[in-house]
Amino acid sequence: MQITFLGTSSGVPTRSRNVSSVALRLPQRAEVWLFDCGEGTQHQFLRSEFKVSQIRRIFVTHMHGDHIFGLMGLLASCGLAGNAQQQRIDIYGPPKLNEYLQACRRYSQTHFSYPIRVHTVSPGKVFEDEEFTVYCDRLEHRVPAFGYRIVEKDRPGRFDVKKATALGIPSGPIYGRLKRGELVELPNGRKIHGSELCGPPLPGRKLAYCTDTVFCEQAIDLASQADVLIHEATFSHHDAELAYQRLHSTSTMAAQVALAAQVKQLIMTHFSPRYAPGNAIQLEDLLAEARAIFANTVMAYDFFTFDIPRLDAIASKPQPSVVSS
Repeated sequence: MQITFLGTSSGVPTRSRNVSSVALRLPQRAEVWLFDCGEGTQHQFLRSEFKVSQIRRIFVTHMHGDHIFGLMGLLASCGLAGNAQQQRIDIYGPPKLNEYLQACRRYSQTHFSYPIRVHTVSPGKVFEDEEFTVYCDRLEHRVPAFGYRIVEKDRPGRFDVKKATALGIPSGPIYGRLKRGELVELPNGRKIHGSELCGPPLPGRKLAYCTDTVFCEQAIDLASQADVLIHEATFSHHDAELAYQRLHSTSTMAAQVALAAQVKQLIMTHFSPRYAPGNAIQLEDLLAEARAIFANTVMAYDFFTFDIPRLDAIASKPQPSVVSS
């Protein structure tokens, strides 16, 4: 699982930061899932190594323009490209999202050459397959807004080939069944359970995405024990009154959510352009505020990529903290 930030500004883009969009790459299935799709996201795709044909799912938090104005353009480009590899795209989001897309299609006379399905979400499970489960819950914002929790299912532990060979188990499809933990009967009538030949299960990874919201218990629940929490930090702690007025988070609120949820890594995003270089408060100050509460915090920037390791420990390689906006 690999996260790439395609937009990290709030409200409006800046010269170095586009508006909200995060890509989750799933290499094991050659898929990309998008979280929000602000204006210009398709241009960010062109500057990345992603292909639009890899997009399978798009999760929208709420209907504010800096989170959805790029959605129709991206979908239209997929269709106009006439890419035969483009498969169905499932889109998940709040009420009125489907109406918005249908109106865009109607007034722009846009036809999609591939299937699109829009799912209206409500608190609880919104998607599940053999590898992942996605949940959502309401956050606290000026319009209906949802945070998402992505949970990778546990995988069987390492298969002990040497032990299997010593037991006289022939290689081939039978190994696959044992790796899946199945009970297998050998030609000699002996029955062996796959758990006897596999190490402890590999715990699945967990990712939470919470924006836009002021500090709330729902965000803590979504982020509980997550490997990575992506949380908005629109304002500095010094501008907390603005945060409460506009129902956005400060850097300290994001850190408090991370601390209460006992996450392993906090990545802050969705920064107000007011903290540009030269101003009294800058993004480095927001980072310092958050780290005073939750040390394992970094600040996202456009095209910042973070790999979520498969095991419990967060990769030890140093992570960039901030770049100028």
